Amino acid sequence: MNKHPFLKPAFQLGHTTLPNNIFYAPLAGCSDFPFRQMSALYKPGLMYCEMVKMDALIRHDQHTFHMLDYAPSMHPIGGQICGSKPNIAGQAAKIIEELGFDVVDLNCGCPVDKVTKDGSGSGMMKTPELIGDVIANMVAAVNIPVTVKIRAGWDENSINAVQITRIAEQAGAKAICIHGRTRQQAYKGPANWDYIRDCKQAATTIKVIGNGDVFDAAAAERMFSYTQCDAVLVSRGTMGQPWVVEDIIRLLTGEDPVIRTIEDHRQALLQHFLFTCKYHLPHRVAVDMRRVGCWYLKKSAGTRAFRELISKANNPDMILDLIKNFPLEEASTILEEEVVCQEECG
Repeated sequence: MNKHPFLKPAFQLGHTTLPNNIFYAPLAGCSDFPFRQMSALYKPGLMYCEMVKMDALIRHDQHTFHMLDYAPSMHPIGGQICGSKPNIAGQAAKIIEELGFDVVDLNCGCPVDKVTKDGSGSGMMKTPELIGDVIANMVAAVNIPVTVKIRAGWDENSINAVQITRIAEQAGAKAICIHGRTRQQAYKGPANWDYIRDCKQAATTIKVIGNGDVFDAAAAERMFSYTQCDAVLVSRGTMGQPWVVEDIIRLLTGEDPVIRTIEDHRQALLQHFLFTCKYHLPHRVAVDMRRVGCWYLKKSAGTRAFRELISKANNPDMILDLIKNFPLEEASTILEEEVVCQEECG
């Protein structure tokens, strides 16, 4: 078995050793407990919980703590915090550490207005020195590695990812994840991997994680080769593909790919559904499975009717019936169709 030069089976992040350098992103409204249970079956090097706000953490908001639920099987796991106040950043990071997380990440990439309006998320791309202050306070407060996720810049006229890479390194962050789009782009248009490559060239000690448009194993290999990044963070590519880390590792080690059938997708959807039933109340199960069902069965010709029906299902019994009776014989033609999680923050 040949090992690809970019695959790191023992990846160092500060004093923490991760099992590989293929990571799963925090996806707001998507990467909840059942999602991460599915992800854990395939052993990414690191996965993150959904982003939580610093202010909510330090006032011990119970909904926020609920979002940070995890099981031992999910290690290594990171908690991602969002906020622009250096005076509470250390306290928030310490809470993440005390909850048992392996890594704490600062979100400087979320593009949605409700996050950026107070200068948080990708709004921090406008204040690079403030990013450094927040990171420095986090680093001083915890022993676990501190990472940060950014975008290329606020817009095409203010690309500053390289500057922030240097600031984050100086502040003590162990890794920086670069999403190859600006805040202005949100998730539109192709990610520009040149920005990731530029940050890798500028880094001296900080690890650079590439992010953006990695939907399959071949894209991950291209990102590694093009940018020379230290690790890859898969975001929307994990939706309905909890096994994408396995696909990437098999490609990079020269193993034959696993050919997954429509039945494999249906069985994975069923497992995700069962995990969801164990964790959420019935109404929440019905709401969540409307989009989760579309993720897993998005590539087959016979799924349009299924997706229409599941979008109207209002209880778990109806959903279970739909999954069990999915017409496999009508779903033999593979179509390329992307289903985007509209709530994703990256």
